[in-house]
Amino acid sequence: MDTAIAEVERGGRVESRHAGTAVVVDAAGDVVFALGDIERPTFPRSAVKAFLALPLVESGAADRLGLGDEELALACASHTGEPAHVAVAARMLARAGRDVGCLECGTHWPVDDAAARDLARTGGAPSALHNNCSGKHAGFVCLACDRGEAPGGYVDPGHPIMREVTAALADVTGAPHRADNRGIDGCSIPTYAIPLRALAHGFARFGTGHGLGAERARAAARLRAAVAASPFMVAGTGRFDTRLMQALGPRVFSKMGAEGIMAASLPQQGLGIAVKCHDGAPRAAEVAMAALLTRFLGPEGAGDPILGTLARYELKNWNGIRVGEVRATGFT
Repeated sequence: MDTAIAEVERGGRVESRHAGTAVVVDAAGDVVFALGDIERPTFPRSAVKAFLALPLVESGAADRLGLGDEELALACASHTGEPAHVAVAARMLARAGRDVGCLECGTHWPVDDAAARDLARTGGAPSALHNNCSGKHAGFVCLACDRGEAPGGYVDPGHPIMREVTAALADVTGAPHRADNRGIDGCSIPTYAIPLRALAHGFARFGTGHGLGAERARAAARLRAAVAASPFMVAGTGRFDTRLMQALGPRVFSKMGAEGIMAASLPQQGLGIAVKCHDGAPRAAEVAMAALLTRFLGPEGAGDPILGTLARYELKNWNGIRVGEVRATGFT
């Protein structure tokens, strides 16, 4: 039987329940908390973007191209397409001598409503720079150009750059990434179904460097520092990851993925956390992650107001009247 990780209350009654799976793993791979079937294969989707950015840093390409904190944070991002995100993605491509025409992520309107309205109001049209994955893709283009590889077709599993970043995924998570567990992500790159336990273990290793080679561990530390310095770049206005890391800084590295995936590193505690909401609802995965962070950050987590707000928040109607709440369940 599936276990609820979040519930929605209205009028003093539970109106909806979201079932899911959650796991906390230490850097040695030992499970310290589990809820549900943690071996069930799950597509991590965008939660692993930082792992995909590791070769960009460890190869020296980021330094040679002059990529700073904002650029590296955007390479790890699922951003909202606000003007600052678009500008940094364009800057990354320019550093490699390329432009938006190299991006193979597709085009959509900014996720941020205000940014989308402003773009439409001025007669503008979205480009691939507005795609929430444009920073990740710009990172692939930068790595390809630095390697002397033609970037065209980099989304294909057989492209040298995609083979390199896929190898990094397999190394960090310890799970196989092969054709038999491969799907296609929303931005057209491969995504691989792996156990949720392996995803959490990967985040524990990413947060500590334990079990990674020296260069890869240094690259992970640099990416964490970049995101802590520029948390707006990794998500955007009002988004869970940005709000969390603006408040907690380097104590937590958090990354959402599509279809109700959340993952996080707690470097000081040496832990990785992964959550999957089975019906794909991000609201459930987010409140569950906040509840787990509250528990496993220890006293500092229990006393942090941002975590309390993210783990349990009010629902209001269009007149601003409180009608209920969304809250995590099963993590006390």
